[in-house]
Order: sequence, then C-alpha cells, then structure tokens
Amino acid sequence: MPLIRFPLAADFLSAAQDFLTWREVENCLPLGIAAQLIERPDRITTPPYLAGVEQHGRVVAAAIMTLPGRLIVAHTDALDALQPVAADFLAFGTPLARVTGSTPVSAAFVEHWQVLTGITAEPGMSERLYQLTRVNHPSGVPGHARRATAADRDLLIEWLEAFEREAFGVVSDDPASWVDNILTIHSRGICLWEDQDEVVSLAGFGGRTPNGIRIGPVYTPPARRGRGYASACVARLSQDHLDAGRRFCCLYTDLANPTSNHIYQAIGYEPVCDVQEYRLQPTAA
Repeated sequence: MPLIRFPLAADFLSAAQDFLTWREVENCLPLGIAAQLIERPDRITTPPYLAGVEQHGRVVAAAIMTLPGRLIVAHTDALDALQPVAADFLAFGTPLARVTGSTPVSAAFVEHWQVLTGITAEPGMSERLYQLTRVNHPSGVPGHARRATAADRDLLIEWLEAFEREAFGVVSDDPASWVDNILTIHSRGICLWEDQDEVVSLAGFGGRTPNGIRIGPVYTPPARRGRGYASACVARLSQDHLDAGRRFCCLYTDLANPTSNHIYQAIGYEPVCDVQEYRLQPTAA
C-alpha cells in the first residue's frame, strides 16, 4: 500500500477528503485541523506532517501532525494500512511523544510503532466523541449567551490556563497566542454565558468539517458550577451552529469526568466512539 506525504494541507484534503468524510464525525479532528491550516498556515512554526495511504487508488488511512510530537491518526477500518504510516513518520524524523485516534486505531498504530522502534506506550487521556443533531435546551438557567470579543481577552487567557491545568495538568506554552487566534480566525470563536452582567461560563468552537463543527473547550469556574451554566452555554452555541446550516456539532469529553458526559447527553449529544491517547516512552533497554 503506497503512502503519499503531502507538503500542503490543500493537497492533503484534496486526496483524503472522501476517505475522511466517509466517517466525518470520527474524523472531525483531522478534517478540522487541515481546514484551519489552509485558512491560517502561519499558525504553525514547524513543518506539518500530512500523509495518506492508498489501496486500489483510494485513500484508506491518513495521519496529520501540526503540534510538535502529537500525531492524529484518522479513523479507519484498514488497520494494516497504519504500518506504512508508522514507518514513514519514523523517516520524517520528528520525535513522537503522543498519538491520538479512535481506540482501535491508535492502539494499532502504537503496536506498529513499537515493532519499528522498540518504544513502549502507556495510555494517556481516554475520551468519548459525541455528536448532536438536535438540541434539548435546559430550562430555568438564568442568563444569556454572547460572543466573546477582544475586551474579554484577559479573562479568556486566565480561564484557558485554568482549563488546561485542570484537564491536562499543564498549561501550554502560549495561551495568549491561542486566545488571540481564536478571537481573530473567522471559523473559530468563543461563546460566553453571562448572568447578572457577570461572565460565568464559556464554550469555544472551531475545527469546521464539511457538515459539522467541533465544540470546545468548555469551562466554568469552580465557584459557578452546578447551576447549569455550561449546559446552557453549550446548548445555545450548538443551536446557533445548527441554525447557521451545520448538520451536526461534535465534542470530546474526558471519560474520567462523569459530570461532563452526563450534561452533554442531557442536551442531545450522543456517543459516537471512544478515543485513546498514548504517550510514548523509550524502553529501559
């Protein structure tokens, strides 16, 4: 099965879009990342990895990396096609620290990677991917939604740092740059929920696919939790995108957080698949 490495995101999508949209929800992450890379190629400072594996003239597997060390492997039923992806990424020459994909796909890639390199892997975050096509709006939640603006920049940076620290245990190198990007890129944005003129919750969006959009991150400060603010914010944001012509919204949840999994299902999000991250560690030998 020949592998093709693409220098440009537009070339990658031209070749792989039919394959990726075959399971559009499961592949919302590579589709959305590639679309954002086309819109703003200046956002990344290192060459991206964009590759597809063909069988009988059709792409049957794909992978993408824009953040150094983090490889996203597209959902596929052709797990054997991940072996040439592993071999080619090894030749790409960039250290690989994390691999993310639907659970059977990331596990299969890691098996091929370990055979090639002797590097072991340990499970990282376990997530669930959800899809929504109709919103169940929560009732009785005070407040209203509005779009975040540059005037909210300091608050957004503070809350993004808090979200990352809580969700991942670390804060990214430059949260201010992330906020500036999400405020200036047309296809991305943040919805804020206000109650009595106080911002109490946020929900971001981005990663457009041909028919959908990805919701996240979602954050409510601890002192404001348990009042339905996040549910109302996500519901309003999801409805706005459906009203604008998106056929679906999708989002990822941490399986270790039963609260978030419950509230999203209550407003209409339905499970699609589980997603597993692996962290790669060299063997002691």
